[in-house]
Amino acid sequence: MKFATLRDGSLDGRLIVVSRDLRQAVALPAVAPTLHDAIRRWEAVAPALGAAYDALNRGRQPDAFAFDPRACAAPLPRSPQWCDASAFLNHGRLMERAFNTPPIPQFDTVPVMYQGASDDFLGPHDDMPLPSEADGIDFEGEFGVVLGAVPMGATPAQALDCVRLVVQINDWSLRALGPHEMKTGFGFLQAKPSTSFAPVAVTPDELGAGWRDGRVALRLHVQWNGERFGEPHGSEMNFSFGELVAHAARTRRLTAGTIVGSGTVSNVARSAGSACIAERRVIEIIDAGAASTGFMRFGDTVRMQARFDDGSEGPFGTIEQRVVRAGAASS
Repeated sequence: MKFATLRDGSLDGRLIVVSRDLRQAVALPAVAPTLHDAIRRWEAVAPALGAAYDALNRGRQPDAFAFDPRACAAPLPRSPQWCDASAFLNHGRLMERAFNTPPIPQFDTVPVMYQGASDDFLGPHDDMPLPSEADGIDFEGEFGVVLGAVPMGATPAQALDCVRLVVQINDWSLRALGPHEMKTGFGFLQAKPSTSFAPVAVTPDELGAGWRDGRVALRLHVQWNGERFGEPHGSEMNFSFGELVAHAARTRRLTAGTIVGSGTVSNVARSAGSACIAERRVIEIIDAGAASTGFMRFGDTVRMQARFDDGSEGPFGTIEQRVVRAGAASS
């Protein structure tokens, strides 16, 4: 199944079921008015949602209307919790090489994860308002999962069974602010502004062979100001989503609607390019001794779209955003 959320003036928006080809949609307020409500009552509402999805795909849904991703908020405009990992170890190892920093203890065996803000997610075409270009504005292409309730101490296999939906993410970063916050030992705050999401959240079966071993095995195509930036493949994720969710739930239960992210998609092969500017800059430092690529400026745009291995469009739709000075956003 595929889902999106239309803006309607409320905090959680209006849930719609979206057709497989992303052309039609239908709202089912009597079944589940919001996606958060559907996730909390998944076992009860999934059959009715699935029946509506099947009818929509067969052209037999009388209340269907044209799907407009520009009318969408994030699939979950807000969430009980947002935890983001760094599950592509190539990305972290590049950072260590560039800055000659000591390896993170147990980096290969224990996932690295931080807890981000989840009260104000951005939609796929929202402007990204930020206060200053001097903060080092960067995009970060990722995948993520939306969870049902996860019990404390769940095993990776049990945790993977709690995955309800898969999402595509742009986890914005302000690189000039990150180093100080990391040194405090309290984690990110100002360095991680609101996170953005592609318009459509999908059940894992919609990925077909693109969902394997608890990983999103799709290429994430990233463009900056219309130019190719990279298309790294999600299959190189070192920790599966089952392992990430189990890590987050080791000492506490996770509420239904919690989102766990993969961290920046990163591949060992340089030919894949990158999903964030910081990684390209690190490669430049390693190869040439200094970074030559700057960070984003006001007016810049970023576009992200996952695609299947045969080159066909992925199931999430597209993130396409513009960076603007705070106070000047038009969305």
